Amino acid sequence: MKKLMVLGCALMLGIGTSFAQKGAKSVGVNISYGTEIENVGIGAKFQYNILDDIRLEPSLNFYMKKDGLSMWDMNFNAHYLFHLTNKFNVYPLAGITYTSWKQDIKIEEMKTSSDTTNKFGANVGVGAEYYLSSNFVVSLDVKYQAIKDFDQAVFTFGGAYKF
Repeated sequence: MKKLMVLGCALMLGIGTSFAQKGAKSVGVNISYGTEIENVGIGAKFQYNILDDIRLEPSLNFYMKKDGLSMWDMNFNAHYLFHLTNKFNVYPLAGITYTSWKQDIKIEEMKTSSDTTNKFGANVGVGAEYYLSSNFVVSLDVKYQAIKDFDQAVFTFGGAYKF
């Protein structure tokens, strides 16, 4: 836990001192699988490089409804890019998440009710990306969402257009 806090502080110091620098931007879509909800989701993301090696990524994911349970999450993650080649990068990621769960409950034969739970949590994980061209990149990342009374691993495959 101490190492994670030191990493987070280092990222925040880097972000705070260089936020004004311009960088690359990209928008993308992804397909995710959550291990606790045990279902597939679709999402969108925006990425902004504040430095050559540090990128911010807000994202939004909607998971398919299964057995009366639906979920969506918003994430705000920071990536530290390791440029292994000119086409391949790997990165650790850390950030925050906000999730919303809705469980439909059958009360009577024709009536239903729903129970919604909203929670904040933390993300930590790793990812890799490969440039198919100078403007299009595919990525795969795995993150752990730590949320009170609900933790899950999320596997995400996506593509993004750089501009």
